[in-house]
Amino acid sequence: MTSISKNARIAGLFYLLLSIVGPIRLMYIPSKLFVHGDATATTANIAAHETLFRLGILSDLLTAIFGLFTALALYQLFKEVDKNLARLMVVLGALMVTPIYFINTLNDAAALMFVRGTDFLSVFDKPQRDAMALLFLRLHGQGAVVNEIFWGLWLFPLALLILKSRFMPRFLGYWLIINGFAYLVLSYTGVMLPQYQDTVSNYAFPALFGELAFMLWILIMGAKERTPVAQAS
Repeated sequence: MTSISKNARIAGLFYLLLSIVGPIRLMYIPSKLFVHGDATATTANIAAHETLFRLGILSDLLTAIFGLFTALALYQLFKEVDKNLARLMVVLGALMVTPIYFINTLNDAAALMFVRGTDFLSVFDKPQRDAMALLFLRLHGQGAVVNEIFWGLWLFPLALLILKSRFMPRFLGYWLIINGFAYLVLSYTGVMLPQYQDTVSNYAFPALFGELAFMLWILIMGAKERTPVAQAS
């Protein structure tokens, strides 16, 4: 195995771990515990399944960590292609995204405190605590909307690195560009037109498979330096 192929598979492994833990809090926990528009039912579900909710907090922490290592591993893979683009990729894909994940874990921790109704929160009655818990859960959701901006932006330098390299299929780069625009549209919709968020998400969903295709490629196929045509001749 060449050094470049080894770096690709290391990046693919971190990307796989990121893909496993990321959806837990983003999709699985809300689908199991949250009742849209009903603070009382939502907090009751969280109280009854506190361990599952705490798993969501842990998943956000692990997502931040794996996301950071994924970006650094990809930097190691692409730094010889274009160091400036590789640095931009790390800034947008790790340094901007990671802090938001950590802040979102605090939003969930605050929501859990209101659900449990610890002693110092006894000044609030139950409906007030439920409303405050839902507020922090909504803040977590808005944090994810903000993160979608960077989930999209970091894919552009990554796509350009793929297109400039000689060891990755070009179609992956073009797909990641489409993927990046899809995330930006989702973020814009979440901020400006939240009533259409679910509809836009359904239409944008196929474009989001670009990251999955890229992750599977580097994990399974690795990367192989292509011999320049002039040298081969």
